[in-house]
Amino acid sequence: MKQLLFATLTLLSIFVVSMQTAQAQRPKPNYDEAKVPQYKLPAVLKTSDGRKVDSAELWWKVRRPEILHLFESEVYGKSPAPPENILFEVISQKNDALHGKAIRKEVSVFFSGKKEEPRMDLLIYLPAKATKPVPVFMGLNFYGNHTIANDPEITLSTKWMRANKAKAIVNHRATEKSRGTSASRWAIDEILDRGYGLVAIYCGDIDPDYDDGFQNGIHPLFNKAGQKKPAADEWGTIAAWAWGLSRAMDYLETDDQIDQKHVALIGHSRLGKTSLWAGAQDQRFALVISNNSGCGGAALSRRRFGETLNVINNAFPHWFCDNFNKYIDKEEQLPVDQHMLVSLIAPRPVYVASAVEDRWADPRGEFLSVLNAEPVYKLLGTSGFGAKQMPEVNQPVQQQMGYHIRTGKHDVIDYDWKQYLDFADRHFRGS
Repeated sequence: MKQLLFATLTLLSIFVVSMQTAQAQRPKPNYDEAKVPQYKLPAVLKTSDGRKVDSAELWWKVRRPEILHLFESEVYGKSPAPPENILFEVISQKNDALHGKAIRKEVSVFFSGKKEEPRMDLLIYLPAKATKPVPVFMGLNFYGNHTIANDPEITLSTKWMRANKAKAIVNHRATEKSRGTSASRWAIDEILDRGYGLVAIYCGDIDPDYDDGFQNGIHPLFNKAGQKKPAADEWGTIAAWAWGLSRAMDYLETDDQIDQKHVALIGHSRLGKTSLWAGAQDQRFALVISNNSGCGGAALSRRRFGETLNVINNAFPHWFCDNFNKYIDKEEQLPVDQHMLVSLIAPRPVYVASAVEDRWADPRGEFLSVLNAEPVYKLLGTSGFGAKQMPEVNQPVQQQMGYHIRTGKHDVIDYDWKQYLDFADRHFRGS
């Protein structure tokens, strides 16, 4: 018994020491603009062989493919082609959900073409009184579809999920207490009232958000013979989530109640990184929104402000491809930066949002990515951004590109949704 107790205490002490060491080694974040290093951004409108990109043809045929390839091989990792036998099944449908306001559907997407795991579940709300296909917002969520609305009939997720402060997750599984706990982030009533639908997907259906060497989620389904994990230039978790969003889009193209030409992709935080990468790769998404996405999302890496490549790659080694580790503390050697990611969405509308208290996500770096992607939007004949300086707090800028910084913390709130709905109206309805 004493030996068992001694062994347990020894393991505990090793764990505590290792945690303390990891915390001690974690770089202290810089929140001082005066300490941002001098940097030079890679030229978005210059080809790898030095040619100036001065035509839409050269952008589409040469420069855009170059940038996309660099992000695939050095940042997010290359994803597999769509499966040949993907299977969709409507699991439930109610035409008077949310007190008669909405049509609610639950749709399962089976990646292997068989009714077996892995699969992801789509929760779809559409305005009940719609007389024609409706435009929709689509996004991933953190804790299961049952958390996004106060609707007791949504299927409770049984998948693994992170513990949270609400204590509604027990042994990494959702409980009934977790229903509706993220409803404040989704503004469903306002979305429906404005004539839009919503498609929500739990990110963990595609790939659970923890590092187990890619043995869970969809990665094993696409491993080559003898392969145990993705190669250094192959997809990490963010790329897997983005791939899953494209498979959800495959389903939307089969649903005649949805206007497939007007799908707005939205993501918050790590899922905002995902929405940008998914929108960059898949041009079927008509509008792309990044909410507080920060490092690896909308914020410039070279600024080393708030979260950095060092921090993010060590804290979340599964998010990006292994090649991204080459640039830890060497951001200046990156062949791309995040303004180039935003440029890949051109000429489609893109919106980036920041929050004053979310310094970790580097609001100025997010703004600068939009600003430095504008030349591509201009080249392709759009109105571009329309701002040269970072706008005042709560003063959104909306043209073909949109940006705001609002009061408050790292979150999605009603103010954000008001801007996104206005932006969608501008581009989907011409208002």
